[in-house]
Amino acid sequence: MTMLFAIHFLLAQAEGQPQGSSLLQFLPLVAIVIVGYFLLMRPMRRQEKERQALLAALKKNDKVITSGGIIGIVANIKDDEVTLKVDESSNVRLRVTKGSIARVVQEEVAAKGDD
Repeated sequence: MTMLFAIHFLLAQAEGQPQGSSLLQFLPLVAIVIVGYFLLMRPMRRQEKERQALLAALKKNDKVITSGGIIGIVANIKDDEVTLKVDESSNVRLRVTKGSIARVVQEEVAAKGDD
């Protein structure tokens, strides 16, 4: 019964408002969508482009870290599959998908050269 009164009350309020104010009610919603696009969607697209560039530039002998935390050196790249050398002493190799590579590790040559 109270639901019926609530609906009747809302309809009575809506009839009393002029049409221009209903358009102004959507303005904050539109502003939120625009701000959300610039704060969420654009950075995500930029990160995805950077990731695609990283995977496209992947080459043999790059030291990489997978999303599972495995560190290895790229031994072979074939389509969507990458073979990683994990341990050179026992010649352990893992086959992973390209999408599982999280980042390429940059060796600090300058720090090694100073020692």
